[in-house]
Amino acid sequence: MITAIVLIKTSVDRIPEIAESIAALDGVSEVFSVTGTYDLIAMVRVAKHDDLADVIPGRISKIKGVEATDTHVAFRTYSQHDLEAAFAIGLDA
Repeated sequence: MITAIVLIKTSVDRIPEIAESIAALDGVSEVFSVTGTYDLIAMVRVAKHDDLADVIPGRISKIKGVEATDTHVAFRTYSQHDLEAAFAIGLDA
């Protein structure tokens, strides 16, 4: 699984509608409305690297009101859930 973090600048008067449109796309797992330089952050999770092109420039960037994207591809994913599962291996509950 390949994970990309997509920082998105939008038309500020349409942030909720744009966020909902992005969240409805296949490959997008979450969309966050945030403060700062960008208006939205989308988490994109796909099976193959080539699929990123279909989701980000192919669909996200074409949504009316999306002005710019800045994509960061994750090398590894670390989460509290993963750490707890790793430490629980072999323990009786």
